[in-house]
Amino acid sequence: MGDVAVGARSGHDGEENRGHPVEAAGPVADGAPASGHDSGTEDGRVTDEHGGTQDEGVGGTPPATPPAAKKQRSFWKELPILIGIALVLALLIKTFLVQAFSIPSASMQNTLTINDRVLVDKLTPWFGSEPERGEIVVFHDPDDWLAGEPTPDPNALQTVLSWIGLMPSADEKDLIKRVIGVGGDTVECNGTGPLKVNGKALNEPYVYPGNTPCSVDDQGGQFKVKVPEGSIWVMGDHRQNSRDSRYNQSDSHGGMVPVKEVVGRAIVIAWPMNRWGTLPVPDTFDQDGLQAQPSAAAALSVAPQGLALAGVVPVVWWRRRRMAPAETR
Repeated sequence: MGDVAVGARSGHDGEENRGHPVEAAGPVADGAPASGHDSGTEDGRVTDEHGGTQDEGVGGTPPATPPAAKKQRSFWKELPILIGIALVLALLIKTFLVQAFSIPSASMQNTLTINDRVLVDKLTPWFGSEPERGEIVVFHDPDDWLAGEPTPDPNALQTVLSWIGLMPSADEKDLIKRVIGVGGDTVECNGTGPLKVNGKALNEPYVYPGNTPCSVDDQGGQFKVKVPEGSIWVMGDHRQNSRDSRYNQSDSHGGMVPVKEVVGRAIVIAWPMNRWGTLPVPDTFDQDGLQAQPSAAAALSVAPQGLALAGVVPVVWWRRRRMAPAETR
């Protein structure tokens, strides 16, 4: 491959040339075309040094030799580049699309249990979507709800991996609860329940077994509140073991969570594998007067590192295709 094919040369009287040089039959007159082994041929080809012929280039010169193909890099030399691309993609995905969070408490049992890993959709808020009733959301601590709670002390590697999204967030200043009321709603609890939104009783099969929808106490378990615009009212599924909006009504927001503090919606349990599953809005929030508006974008259900890998594949394909040596014939 890469050599120019050697063609058969013309001999005298149409005889086939077997590779021997052909001698001239006699003197050639001035101006007459030469026959046999000459510097040129009548059909526009030139004879090479081995007796073969090849097409003339422009102006009677042989065509230029094609440039040598670039030497392809080895896989091990490309590996650091690919790792760097994957890390950048993971960081972008974690920042704008999906982030993993771990569950440190039992406030959302049995929907979520301690040490579950959930993936949170951070994309839809960029399109103006706001939290809806029934969604499970992660939000920044609005007003020292976690005061006095122990916080983890991750090592340097855990901090870096958490920062780029390859490990669940170690930031324990974030909380996870279910949205019960949105701006304009009236939420109330009387006795043990049921919980009511805009006068509609909610059937809540997700409430922890043995719990009542409302708690009978004077600390906030009995209430009737109107949610202001731009805020949400949140409660844990483990009603008797959740420090949520009910028990923070004395803070500066009256127990409400400003929408601007919401990180995103939890859409799937990603780990452990035997707990894998989506986190849909329960049917009880679809009843007349409570039906949530459709989301601005579809929920995402893959880990940041998975998306990073998917992004690297076309880059690898493009690089290898671009650097593949051109085949000559």
